[in-house]
Amino acid sequence: MIEVMEAKRLVVKLGTHTLTRTSGRLDRKNIGRLVEELTEIRREGREVILVTSGAIAAGLEALGIKRRPFDLPTLQAAASVGQVRLMELYGGLFAEQGTSVGQVLLTQYDITHRQHYLNARNTMERLLELKVIPVVNENDTVAVEEIRFGDNDRLAALVTGLVQADLLMMLTDTDGLFTADPQTSPDARLISKVEEITPEIESLAEGTRSSYATGGMATKLEAARIATWSGAGVLILNGRKKRAMSRALSGVEEGTYFPPRRKKLAGRKKWIAFGPRPAGSVVIDEGATSAILHYGKSLLAAGVLEVNGDFNSGDMVEVVGIDGNVLARGLVSYSSDELRAIKGMKSRDAARVLGGSCKEAIHRDCLVVLRG
Repeated sequence: MIEVMEAKRLVVKLGTHTLTRTSGRLDRKNIGRLVEELTEIRREGREVILVTSGAIAAGLEALGIKRRPFDLPTLQAAASVGQVRLMELYGGLFAEQGTSVGQVLLTQYDITHRQHYLNARNTMERLLELKVIPVVNENDTVAVEEIRFGDNDRLAALVTGLVQADLLMMLTDTDGLFTADPQTSPDARLISKVEEITPEIESLAEGTRSSYATGGMATKLEAARIATWSGAGVLILNGRKKRAMSRALSGVEEGTYFPPRRKKLAGRKKWIAFGPRPAGSVVIDEGATSAILHYGKSLLAAGVLEVNGDFNSGDMVEVVGIDGNVLARGLVSYSSDELRAIKGMKSRDAARVLGGSCKEAIHRDCLVVLRG
């Protein structure tokens, strides 16, 4: 894998499974081994940005809480305590290797709002210039939606685009993406390379089986989609396998590799595709699907079959085919109530219902196709 060997700027995401034992306590031995390996990688002349999970797990350990709670205040309190412990651990281990680290706490707001985005990028660029490893985590003490639904896989992918990294390596508790669950299927085999994340590939992903982690293979596939559309390659590696990162960077086939897309998304299109979370969705018919996927057309109200969620004009929505697969994302021109009133109608009839001219439901310039 020449692209992997030539990568100069890396984002490395360490998942909760990699950082903790089955009991949920931090695995300091494995963390120490990974720190040594990352230091060696830096000595090869590569830049490293570390995106880490584990703050909540570290906090629960410190507080003596045996299982991940469900209430938000306790999660935020655990994250507050755990961030201190986690950074003390990283700071000490990297210092033993003669390396300094700097903490960067982000929320999705920081990634999707331009001034915050630029500030975060400038900070990390300066840290790298100073030979400091940025250690990035979600700011769980103030984030609400991220704790309930988010995962650091997505954050790592967005950071990959933020710093224009060449490669994202996500370390977890499996060797990569398999054709079936390797724990239950003896015929499961590792998929070494995924050229495109199709619905068939997505169907292979499963959620987490741990009470301490919030992600799974599905979130890693979504992260891979974001990072590859940003122009970076992605590797899913086993964080328990010794020197898996170094072996991959030396050209040995390790894990599952997702090559970067030949044509990456420009800034605004990337923001539409992967920035704000969708406020709702629209289901479209086969004719509209063909027009969007194959002919570069806008979405018209006539092609809309269903409207899901409550949203306003200008909000982000997902465009879904009749098979249930997400085809695109875009900024909608109507509120959900307006679109429900005119769905399936030709433009002339829709204009009569709304009492004025009729626009595209989503203009092509505000639409990003994610399939086909």
